[in-house]
Amino acid sequence: MTQYNTLGIDFGTSNSAAGIAVNGKPYLVEIEAGEKTLPTSIFFDFEARRAVFGTAANKALIEGLEGRFMRSLKSVLGTPLMRDIRPMMGERLSFIDIIARFLAEVKAKAEAACHTRFDAALSGRPVHFHSGDPAKDAQALVDLTECYMRAGFKEVSFMFEPEAAALAAASTGESDALNLIVDIGGGTSDFTVYRNGADGIDILASHGVRVGGTNFDRSISFDHVMGLLGKGSGIRNEMGAGVLAAPNALFHDLATWQMIPFLYTREVLRRVKNLEQMAVQPELFARLRGVLENQLGHDVSFTVERGKIAANRAVQNGARIDLGIVAPGLAVDLSKEMLSQSLQPHMADIHRGVLETLKLAERRPEQIGTVVFVGGSSLMGDVEHLLAEIFPAAQLQYTDAFTAVVDGLALAASR
Repeated sequence: MTQYNTLGIDFGTSNSAAGIAVNGKPYLVEIEAGEKTLPTSIFFDFEARRAVFGTAANKALIEGLEGRFMRSLKSVLGTPLMRDIRPMMGERLSFIDIIARFLAEVKAKAEAACHTRFDAALSGRPVHFHSGDPAKDAQALVDLTECYMRAGFKEVSFMFEPEAAALAAASTGESDALNLIVDIGGGTSDFTVYRNGADGIDILASHGVRVGGTNFDRSISFDHVMGLLGKGSGIRNEMGAGVLAAPNALFHDLATWQMIPFLYTREVLRRVKNLEQMAVQPELFARLRGVLENQLGHDVSFTVERGKIAANRAVQNGARIDLGIVAPGLAVDLSKEMLSQSLQPHMADIHRGVLETLKLAERRPEQIGTVVFVGGSSLMGDVEHLLAEIFPAAQLQYTDAFTAVVDGLALAASR
């Protein structure tokens, strides 16, 4: 069997990274100069007729270049949208093609940085892409495998992301102690119960739920921002007296990172114009129309994400979500209490996922000695408070939240 050089790749919902092992330690490739991670973003620049990736894609969006921005592509895996063909700069592309191009960019930059050809990939994957749908869960892995193949890899294998993080964290903690990885990423929350041993780690159980940082963003946006664009406001009945509430589906999609590009169509804009004509408060739908006409949906989502981070870091007063890009001076407060209220349903899902993991491992909360937090969304205060309540006697440990998974993948790829 041919032996290929293997690149460890953490293809994330919000951020991605790649690495190899050097002298038994993880070495993360700078896909972008000076950075160990890059945003999982793509911008199709219509004027330059090219695709740009990562920070350059985010910058193109912020600068208002003409084109199409895409983020949270990982969340589409396993859904029919993956194979939906759409015209893009003179081509007809599916999401398989688009993700493959992102992965090909990672491959090319890693090969240039390491002066080595990587024909094999060890990719991280959530324990469940779709925790409530086994068929979609299986299809997501088929989709991701095809993406890697189209990106130019000859082989790809997969490792559960929390188990990769456990491998990277194995040097910490006492031998034979029970530990729990809590990996809250952009789209999923994954958990691994493991034990440090003389010969490495012993995995007792891994489990996951489809909840992550993009779900947090969606709830915050839906609860506190979409009302400024017409959510919940009255629409007059076309066939007589009476007022109905504006339909929620449109606002739900506008608050969902991966669904935003599908709203920039003539049909959706026509629906919004009809709602504006019949609205009790037409000025709200005029704002919504402006967001769609100027393709500002992702800009709004970025402001929500920044507001979430600011409110999480705030000591007392929370933060404000600045929506000046929609209308001058437009903003909304986001207190810590408001933030927690929006996150409460997701905390319940994470709580359930943790308890199910312990059940699979046949262990009780008091037997866990250390809880290791991984993933950018694990830095949310509500997550820490939840885990502290479940494991009051455990040590809470924050490792390299954004790179622990790729560190483990780099180590595993060398073995």
